[in-house]
Amino acid sequence: MAGYRNSRNLGLLWLRGTRRGLLRYGPPCLLATATTGYLARDSSPWPLFRPIHLDAPSLKRSILGGKDTQTNQISSKEAESKINEEETGKPGEQDAPPQTRVAKGYSEEDAHGGDKQSAWQTITSKFPSSPPSPSLIGDTIIDYIVPKWVKVLPGFIRKLQNELSMAPGSLAEEIWYEAHDSEINPEINWDASVRVSNELCQEEKAFLEKRALFTKAALARYLDIPEAKIHPDDVPVIAMCGSGGGLRALVAGSSSYLSSKEHGLFDCVTYTAGVSGSCWLQTLYYSDITQRSHARIIRHLKNRLGVHIAFPPDALELLVSAPTNKYLLTGLVEKAKGIPDADFGLVDIYGALLAARLLVPKGELSVSACDFKVSNQRRFTDNGAHPLPIYTAVRHEIPLVEQSDTKDPIAAEAKARREAWFQWFEFTPYEMWCEELSAGIPTWAMGRRFENGRTVWRENGLALPEVRVPLLMGIWGSAFCATLSHYYREIRPLMRSLTGLGGSIDSMISDRDDDLVKVHPIDPASIPNYALGMRELLPPSCPESIFQQTNFQFMDAGMSNNLPIYPLLRPGRNVDILVAFDASADVRTDNWLKVADGYARQRGIKGWPVGAGWPPEDENMEELQQDLDRAEVNTEQEAQDKLDEAKASDIKEKKKAKKSKKKTDLGYCNIWVGTTEERTSETEPPESKQVDEDWELMHPSSGITVIYFPFLANPKVPGVDPKVSDFMSTWNFVYTPEQIDSVVGLARANFDEGAERTRTTVRAVYERKKKQREQRDKDERERRWRWKLAQGWAGGRRVGESEHGDQFS
Repeated sequence: MAGYRNSRNLGLLWLRGTRRGLLRYGPPCLLATATTGYLARDSSPWPLFRPIHLDAPSLKRSILGGKDTQTNQISSKEAESKINEEETGKPGEQDAPPQTRVAKGYSEEDAHGGDKQSAWQTITSKFPSSPPSPSLIGDTIIDYIVPKWVKVLPGFIRKLQNELSMAPGSLAEEIWYEAHDSEINPEINWDASVRVSNELCQEEKAFLEKRALFTKAALARYLDIPEAKIHPDDVPVIAMCGSGGGLRALVAGSSSYLSSKEHGLFDCVTYTAGVSGSCWLQTLYYSDITQRSHARIIRHLKNRLGVHIAFPPDALELLVSAPTNKYLLTGLVEKAKGIPDADFGLVDIYGALLAARLLVPKGELSVSACDFKVSNQRRFTDNGAHPLPIYTAVRHEIPLVEQSDTKDPIAAEAKARREAWFQWFEFTPYEMWCEELSAGIPTWAMGRRFENGRTVWRENGLALPEVRVPLLMGIWGSAFCATLSHYYREIRPLMRSLTGLGGSIDSMISDRDDDLVKVHPIDPASIPNYALGMRELLPPSCPESIFQQTNFQFMDAGMSNNLPIYPLLRPGRNVDILVAFDASADVRTDNWLKVADGYARQRGIKGWPVGAGWPPEDENMEELQQDLDRAEVNTEQEAQDKLDEAKASDIKEKKKAKKSKKKTDLGYCNIWVGTTEERTSETEPPESKQVDEDWELMHPSSGITVIYFPFLANPKVPGVDPKVSDFMSTWNFVYTPEQIDSVVGLARANFDEGAERTRTTVRAVYERKKKQREQRDKDERERRWRWKLAQGWAGGRRVGESEHGDQFS
């Protein structure tokens, strides 16, 4: 009995001691705790934690050992022309097929009673079944995590249920009626086709031409050079990107972008790109709420982030009250009624809650309908006045061993784990595109079904409206859709600190990491797959699942890389300078710049600064084991040889460390430059070397320049440290105005540390491009002169001609 009391006291002490840890880490702590139960059982009793294998892809031909199911491939240009061979005119100009004005489900039209289903019934029926009784978790934990406001939920739920019914006069019926109104949603009449090409779409090419005029004038102001002296070809293409990190990335990114705007850099930018919270930042920048002002974004956040996005009294009030409810629920109703087999999950609700907190201004009355479609943002980019935003999400491709016919399932499973990867999708106001598929669709066509590269019209001859921004905001920031392996990495320090249990739990979970990396506790959101029926038109490297699954399942791109570098390296964008603001929680441990090295090598991208990023702190366990294996000896002579080799290596390393002693860490502003020279050696890439002098940037073979601003503590802003301040956790969704001011102040101070160095870097890249252009012009003039001389021309006339002659000349 005494032992029982002691264990119970220890449990209570643990709860008190980890209160701050749970507040900081939030949902990952609870989910990772459930991981232990998952590992101990073949199947989880809680549906929320069932193993979810995304998209059910088949193994590749090398695993199956069977016949190749793909037919002969054709080029991307042939594929594009084949899809569009029957298309006339541009999208939006062609005639729509026969259509009806009223769709099924309206009160004006008779319908069979058994076929009628409200939007509420459709949505709730697609959610996973309820979890077990809370009493199974324990009274102590329940008292800790269940708030008092739960008692007010039934009233809100009933009101929301009434609004989502298809009863006459209900909000859902009004939304569904307007979904068929081409004056409100003109895209429902537009035909769309899948564009198979690696080139930029025509709209983006037109944007680049117009944006160049603005960036030229902005560069003249930024570098204090007369605009008339700047040649358009000398203007560097500058891209600016922000990392993931929830509200921390949103607030810090807003301040960093504002600081760059105040110094004149932001106006020189051609592209912005984001992951997670930085995608929310871009959404707000191109909204009517903030009027393309980062200062207004910060003021808006102060007004809106004081309440948790999921705090029911406030959140549900917006979802059930006019006028906000119509804008926030439109996407859910259209998905529920327009796609009968659509899946609904936590991401759909999460997106609506995010939009309720971020896309609704103070006062909650002046909501703009234009803010709820990404394609509407082109009204700010078509004339080139603002940078083109790039939003990102990933699809997790995991080969499933149980669906293969392989003779050796163990070997196939091992290979399947190695071959799981993330496919990147980008979203701009013009196009949704995937590099791996070499195909995309117009942004306004997202959400409709495609077959054989063309729109699949609904029974009434119309298409569904464009996917709404709330769902996309949920997708872009759905870090909770991570694998169990990602979850555990978030709270591993907390788990290892537990006395007694910590070590054994950590060891058990780490041993099963290969299994956890394939399990998603929470379903990602889905958008209709536009690649169905296109096996012959897409690259042969496309996985078989692409041609089988009805929907794409998307999640936070931070699962792959917390910096959106890959879209900015796309051929055709020709980025010269990449300015990266990294507000990741693991800014030091996970080297996101280094992760891009493999991508650049695989894609054959020239100019990327291989080795850029944080220097390695310590040797990892795998490297240590390799050193031990190399140190094994069998004879005394081998031992002496190894000892001599180790001494020589130690002396060499000490000299090397002495030379680079000051380069063991990164500062507030760090700069690297790549090279366009071909590497013939297969040895390890060179060590990361930061740029110290401008001449390094002006070398003729210099490639992409990376300017990296990590979100670090700064003595100029005391009391604020992203590593130890609990409110800066990725899982925190409440920021007070004072906390926002502290984050804004820290981000501003960090940018000021590197503002002048950034300016000189841009100046050096500009001078390099100018010198290269002048050399090209000189070479071209010399080539033309030599050609004319070879043709007998000199001084504007042929050699031997004179001004005198007779009538026979």
